[in-house]
Formats: sequence, structure tokens, C-alpha cells
Amino acid sequence: MTKQKPRTAQKTQAEDTSVRAGGQLPGYVWSAVHDAPTHEIFPGIRVRPLWSDGNGAKAQLLEMDPHTCWEGVDVHEPGPEEVFVVSGVFNDGQRDYPAGSFIHAPAGSWHIPQTTSGCTLFVFYPEG
Repeated sequence: MTKQKPRTAQKTQAEDTSVRAGGQLPGYVWSAVHDAPTHEIFPGIRVRPLWSDGNGAKAQLLEMDPHTCWEGVDVHEPGPEEVFVVSGVFNDGQRDYPAGSFIHAPAGSWHIPQTTSGCTLFVFYPEG
């Protein structure tokens, strides 16, 4: 039995140069949560914008302290809302979603975001 060497992915010359130069691949955009500005939208509920494009799509981090509730109804317009529960337990007014849950809320749907334990959510709006 002979030992085989593990394969490594081959990089194009442009990719290799970009990585070695500490650069970024074309079209990539990145942000660090700790560098994103914090905006308190309701008491104990903060949003940190991470990315947006010129057509209204955006990605953000939503932090909710324990025992907080959205003021009013959160209606998803003009498009859907995609949510990933990063930590804690999120409740949409109907049920709990623990860390690791993904939620797709279609355009026109609504809920009342809240939490008992506190939670951090990654929220994506593909259409604004």
C-alpha cells in the first residue's frame, strides 16, 4: 500500500497574486460585525448594517436583548426576508426558533419579532 499525497486546489495566476498581495478577489465585499455601526431601532434592539447594493438588497445583523419585543408589526415589503438565528432563541410571535434555525418570510407576510433569552440574527433582504 502506497501513501498518496493530498491534492491541493490549483489557483489561477490572478487568484494567487491577489492572495499573496493581501488583496481581494474582484467583486467581493466584506465587513466585520465589530466595525459595523450600531443603530438602536427600539429599546434593546439594534441593527448593524453589513452590506447593501444600489437596488435595495441588504444584509444586516440584528441584536435583541433578553425580554425585548418589536414595537408594532414587522411587514415584509417590498420583498421577502431571510433570517438565520446566529445565537439565542428568536420568536416571531408564534413560535421559538433556536440558534441554527433558518426562516424564509415571503413578501407581504408579517410577524412581531421578540425574544425572552436574547438573540442575534443575520437578516437578508434580497429585494429591499
